[in-house]
Amino acid sequence: MTLDDLPRGTLPAEPVVPRVDRALPSVQKVTRAEELRLQLADEIVRGMLAPGSPLDETDIARRFNVSRTPVREALRQLVASGLVEARPHRGAVVAQPSVERLKGMFEAMAELEALCACLAAERMSAAERHGLEAIHEELRVLSYTGNPERFHEVNERFHNAIYAGSQNGYIAEITLATRVRVQPFRRAQFRNLGRLAKSQAEHDRVVVAIMRGDKQGAAAAMRAHIELVRGEYEIYAVSV
Repeated sequence: MTLDDLPRGTLPAEPVVPRVDRALPSVQKVTRAEELRLQLADEIVRGMLAPGSPLDETDIARRFNVSRTPVREALRQLVASGLVEARPHRGAVVAQPSVERLKGMFEAMAELEALCACLAAERMSAAERHGLEAIHEELRVLSYTGNPERFHEVNERFHNAIYAGSQNGYIAEITLATRVRVQPFRRAQFRNLGRLAKSQAEHDRVVVAIMRGDKQGAAAAMRAHIELVRGEYEIYAVSV
């Protein structure tokens, strides 16, 4: 069964999904650091920055025409993801997480997201469910356009909505912190041929279970989704 098989009425305007990954007073600064992190992560994952390459704060700030503050924050986040290694007195260099570490990160991500989906199936309000459906429909349209960057952006909102729907701020916070570490690898897999449509189908199983209030089904669908994301990244990694 798919979402189209469920009864539905006219959807109201999409509600604002609370962000739990950033503090409001510093949205602009954090956003710039996030953009830098994504750009540098892409270059590392795609092999444009080779392992061992130095990452000088001053050079990066000059290249992107920003101050060193967002560069420093971006590098800190990349260290957390395992893409960058911070060496005392030698600065940051491009690293690569081991296969074991990457596997562990994805396993943790799968269990945390499964928990969020399980709780969301039980606790999401009607407005939150309508909001999730609206984001899901937006992703469905984007899955036909072949724009992985835009799909990634809306995909973040999709997962944020489920985290928020868990009605457990602490679990949502832990899940988001883990996603920040895994995000470069999750983002890269959207470049695989046909991946957007596959991701949309995986999301559909999660959404159907949440709408039914099927806690175990939602958890299983989300866990399977993240495990497939890991597999897709591994396919991407050997192609670059």
